[in-house]
Amino acid sequence: MSKDKIVIIPTYNEKENIEAIVRKVISLDGDFHLLIVEDNSPDGTADIVKRLMSEFPERINILERKGKLGLGTAYIAGFKWCLDNEYQYIFEMDADFSHNPEDLIKLHEACNNGADMAIGSRYISGINVVNWPMGRVLMSYYASAYVRMVTGMKIKDTTAGFKCYSRKVLETIDLDNIRCKGYAFQIEMKFTAWKFGFNIVEVPIIFTDRQIGSSKMSGGIFNEAIWGVIRMKWKSFFKSYKRA
Repeated sequence: MSKDKIVIIPTYNEKENIEAIVRKVISLDGDFHLLIVEDNSPDGTADIVKRLMSEFPERINILERKGKLGLGTAYIAGFKWCLDNEYQYIFEMDADFSHNPEDLIKLHEACNNGADMAIGSRYISGINVVNWPMGRVLMSYYASAYVRMVTGMKIKDTTAGFKCYSRKVLETIDLDNIRCKGYAFQIEMKFTAWKFGFNIVEVPIIFTDRQIGSSKMSGGIFNEAIWGVIRMKWKSFFKSYKRA
């Protein structure tokens, strides 16, 4: 069976969503595989995944960790696993259906047509967010504007967590040097790929807030994003200065 495309889904207490999202991805055209990065959920998420693995042994994988160690470290561990297992296109997606699995096909098409990284973008064609309170919509939208101002990137949705990477992007980035652990991780990965000159394409999606389960967003995550962007910019500046 082809090992072309794999979707990484980090989980912590996602028993209400995980079976439905896995079955939906498995049902898509294109033979998508899955890697669930499971952070020792006390609600039994891992048990559900393992039951599904017995049904789809060649397409579902699990990487179990000892506890809730942060979104960024979950993806870094997942990226390394996928590279070691020779996948060519590696996706990030949430477990809660805020990202429509059908859009995985559009992200793959973008990379297959020349993009090195394809971003499922909420803001490339207006503001396409469903079921968020207006305050959160504005916070997210202007956070992306803030990131563009500080970094110089032209990406409209800098905090997006729905992405497809071609293998060469993740092979080029020093994954052990990615420092942000929360949602700022999404910004740092885009900024690093942009600094390497990779072709980044935004694909319009509609983002729908989770209907089941609880959000993992917190004030600490938001603060990391604000200050993490400044640290990234200074770090990049000093690297350029030393080379000059």
